[in-house]
Amino acid sequence: MENAKQSLVHLLALSPRRKRRTPYNDKDLEHFRELILAKRDEAVEEIKHLKAQLENNDRDHLDADSAYSYHPADSATDAMERESTYLMIDRQQKLIGYLDRAFERIANKTYGICRVTGYAIDRERLEAIPHTEISVEAKIREQQRGGR
Repeated sequence: MENAKQSLVHLLALSPRRKRRTPYNDKDLEHFRELILAKRDEAVEEIKHLKAQLENNDRDHLDADSAYSYHPADSATDAMERESTYLMIDRQQKLIGYLDRAFERIANKTYGICRVTGYAIDRERLEAIPHTEISVEAKIREQQRGGR
C-alpha cells in the first residue's frame, strides 16, 4: 500500500495540472529575464534588418528593371532570396514568441521546470537556450522517438 501511495504522489508531481515552482531564486530569475530580454532585442533588430533588406532589394530591382535587363534566371534567384529572407523573418518571430512565453514562466515562477519530466532544467542549458521548456534528458528522449 505504501508503494502505491508513493507512486501516486510521484504521478501527481508530474501531472501537467499541478504547476511546480521554479528552483531558481529571484536573483537568478532576474538574470534569466535580462538574458531573455537581450535575445528578444536581438531578434527584433534582426527582423528590422531583414525587412529593410527586402525593401532595398525591391527598390534596387525596380531601378534596374528594363525590357533589356530582365532575365528569367535573375527573377528566379531574386524570388529565392526573398523567400529565404521571409523564412528568416518567420524564424525570428517564432523565437520572439518562445522568449515571450519564457517571460510568462518567469512571472508565474514556473521558469526552469521541464514541461515533460516536471524536474528542474540545468542552469547551463538555460544559459545556452534561455527560452527552453525541456531538459536535456527530455530532448534526447524526444529525438529518439523521432520528434522535433
